[in-house]
Amino acid sequence: MTTTTSPERSFTFVVESPMTPMSGHGASSPAAATGASFVTTTANTARRTILQFFRTPQLLVMGTVQGALFLFMFRYVFGGAISPGGSLNYVDFLVPGFLVTTVLWTGMSAAAGVAEDSSTGVYDRLRSLPIPRAGVMLGRALADTTLVGWGLLVTGALGFALGFRAHGSIASILFAVGVMFVCGFACTWVFILLGLVSGNAQAAQGMSMLVIPFSFVSSANVPIESMPGWMQPFAANQPITVMINAVRSLMQGGADVVGIGHTTTYWVVLALIWCAAITAVFATLCVLRFSRTK
Repeated sequence: MTTTTSPERSFTFVVESPMTPMSGHGASSPAAATGASFVTTTANTARRTILQFFRTPQLLVMGTVQGALFLFMFRYVFGGAISPGGSLNYVDFLVPGFLVTTVLWTGMSAAAGVAEDSSTGVYDRLRSLPIPRAGVMLGRALADTTLVGWGLLVTGALGFALGFRAHGSIASILFAVGVMFVCGFACTWVFILLGLVSGNAQAAQGMSMLVIPFSFVSSANVPIESMPGWMQPFAANQPITVMINAVRSLMQGGADVVGIGHTTTYWVVLALIWCAAITAVFATLCVLRFSRTK
């Protein structure tokens, strides 16, 4: 039995070395080592990454402060000049959309974290082990999704303190939270890929800024109808807007209350389709990229 531990001392895989009988003799010889299972690999990777979050508290603090600043600014600086339409006041319109975009703002740290692990040789060490490559990537994605959950918790509490109230049923609100976690898991794969293809943490942080237009050119902060005509088709149909419409409709009692077309079911199903497509494409690309040797 061989125990392999990463430089951080919190990432351990147990690799079994079975003994097979030698032909014609009662002795035994080592055979090819068998690696950790997919579940073990995923769990250990997720555990290591979560421990990194606790050992780097600025990741938690900066995500919290950043969300608070933007939410406060839109609530009190721009809120008086924006009419959301429908029957909602601005804070009830803003917070559900802001919660969805928090998935992007919080998920950006995944790109830098993956790039750092790649540049410091952690991933080279893992590639040398007989473990499932997909398990390493899935563990990273699950851990980063928990960080997204922390961002959603803090932002939701702050929104409530600033006057936000949800008008949907308890079941609908809980379902909206579930949809946001699914969205967070899907978007995390995008940032993991950016971290894998970038050369270092600084480059990864810069590349992750490419997703910011999806946050602002959406229905998160203003109604789509207030945007220039040439921008509206993109803003109305891009995945973040679809996810926002689904969460906002669930939280506030229906699409009619929110002032958008179609039904809540339509937006939820379309949002889940987008999440499944993003996950399928980017998870596959992440595993393929991680499996490549330099």
